[in-house]
Amino acid sequence: MIDIKNVSKWYGPFQVLTDCTTTIKKGEVVVVCGPSGSGKSTLIKTVNALEPIQAGDIVVDGTSLTDPKTNLPKLRSRVGMVFQHFELFPHLSVTENLTLAQVKVLGRKQDDAKARGLKMLDRVGLMAHKDKFPGQLSGGQQQRVAIARALSMDPIVMLFDEPTSALDPEMVGEVLDVMVQLANEGMTMMCVTHEMGFAKKVSNRVIFMDAGKIVEDCTKDEFFGKPEERSPRAKDFLAKILQH
Repeated sequence: MIDIKNVSKWYGPFQVLTDCTTTIKKGEVVVVCGPSGSGKSTLIKTVNALEPIQAGDIVVDGTSLTDPKTNLPKLRSRVGMVFQHFELFPHLSVTENLTLAQVKVLGRKQDDAKARGLKMLDRVGLMAHKDKFPGQLSGGQQQRVAIARALSMDPIVMLFDEPTSALDPEMVGEVLDVMVQLANEGMTMMCVTHEMGFAKKVSNRVIFMDAGKIVEDCTKDEFFGKPEERSPRAKDFLAKILQH
């Protein structure tokens, strides 16, 4: 579903990604973790070309992102993205937030878009809030609306960029529950997160990054269950997070 081949990226003279290569199969849930500044958020943003790359290639469902003929807005419409800070339109109601992109990007009729949006809102357990504005919702509810909005576009893959890091601890669970449900239904997911419990529970694979490189790319059982076989940097990371 996603093929990342020898991807490198620079911000001016500073190299943020170095020769990153990995493949994510249909239905796989891959968690990307690592210390702050390791390039994990940048990597996930390259998968739908929100961040351009200077070397290598990324192929999503057979379409190359670096091919000048590729229609990037059309491809992005099929790749759901959920950000750290929700990115909902504050002046639009929840229902309007769910329908806008479907109408503008997919060309759906208003009624069809609304029906699809409300179905996804129900799926994340927030139908009672359909007429509210984002500012009237808790952070956890806003993030669930953002997930519903992404799902309304019928994505072939879902990307999550630290979806719980801006939330109060009490709200993290409600967002992770929705993500667990998606994973169990077979959605292909790539998720940058610090929630190691989620990684242990749901992921098929764990990618560990450090200093812009993919240091580990292994099954979750290998990553968590055999720390002695990991690289020194991953071992250090695991020792710090697993003792709490």
